Amino acid sequence: MATRTQHRTPLRIAIVGGGIAGLALAARLDAARFRVAVFEQYPGIPAVNTSLAVWPLARAALERIGVFGPLAAASPSIDRFPIGTLDGGAVVAPPMPGSILVGRRALLTALHDAVPAETARVDARIDLAAGRAPEVDGAPADLVVGADGVHSAVRRALWGEASAAVATPWLAVRGVLPLRFDEGEYGERWGRGWLFGAGPHADGTNWFSAFRSELGPRDVDVEAALAELRAHAAAAADLPHATTAILEAVDPGTTLAQRIHAAPPLRHVVARRGAGSRRRPSADAIGVPVALVGDAAHAMTPNLGRGAGEALVDAVTLAGLLAERPVDEALRAYDRARAARTRRLARASDLVMRVALAERGQPWRDRVLRVAAAATGGRRTGPAPAPAPATAPAKAATTA
Repeated sequence: MATRTQHRTPLRIAIVGGGIAGLALAARLDAARFRVAVFEQYPGIPAVNTSLAVWPLARAALERIGVFGPLAAASPSIDRFPIGTLDGGAVVAPPMPGSILVGRRALLTALHDAVPAETARVDARIDLAAGRAPEVDGAPADLVVGADGVHSAVRRALWGEASAAVATPWLAVRGVLPLRFDEGEYGERWGRGWLFGAGPHADGTNWFSAFRSELGPRDVDVEAALAELRAHAAAAADLPHATTAILEAVDPGTTLAQRIHAAPPLRHVVARRGAGSRRRPSADAIGVPVALVGDAAHAMTPNLGRGAGEALVDAVTLAGLLAERPVDEALRAYDRARAARTRRLARASDLVMRVALAERGQPWRDRVLRVAAAATGGRRTGPAPAPAPATAPAKAATTA
């Protein structure tokens, strides 16, 4: 008997969500072997082109999709990213070999262009609570993939409201400025209850901050968020030069301010028919299996810089398994390969966030950082030169 992988009957796949995970999956599914539709309610490329870290595994995923080369040529590369106290007194530099910092807009554009022309693009909202799978190529889908982000409607419909995203106490504020700094000024610094970081970007410098806030959780006022950020900075001493320069130059029009949300850890990222139990979700309600990818499966705090990269790995892993195995076997293998790993990463990222934004525990945390810096050859950062405009050459500038 022919299996789906022999493609006598092409597998119809409905991808709900056209972000990084959804586009990457669509790009890796062979249009000659699958019938694919991407359903995206809010199509479009984001206006603020903040950076995403592409680690080695994510790099391998982009190479499989065929877009890494052009992205790497236009993006700064890094081999480490310093983390330390806000005054620069203790700095550790975790290695990031073979990594690049790619703009979100550039990545989405590259993935969008890599999707086969035969793939259907549908501007529509999918409601699985209605009890039916979306149609692909005129017939109900054989597989639904939830790639609809941290507030995934697919996850809530099949995994229940207990899987809904949870708002953390923290706000993330970030943007891109046409400034460049000496390499020693880049990195992430931890203060009392807040953090601030910056890294090289193709257009200058990508900066970011996080702190506890009552703003939001939806439609956060950027001006109010920047006022809170500046209040943290005003209360601190010995700020790095880059931090001061960025806060003076920041433009609310090119700044994002969002409440950080995270999804509860899932034991399984696949729902199959007839498999329902207290721990394992069932897809009986819509009659076809459902898989989750990206933030829909494992939305995490941004502290490890792994969210986008893990979304790419999810997509390439699932596409590869569907191409090689019958659908049920492929989904079981995907669940085994990705659920536990991403659950561990999400927990680790949450722990790092809590340590980075410690308030009462700040003195203890800073002592630990100093010990770690001494053990790994960390250093104090020295004075930095004034920033140069991104369009002007400068000997001290880090080029993109």
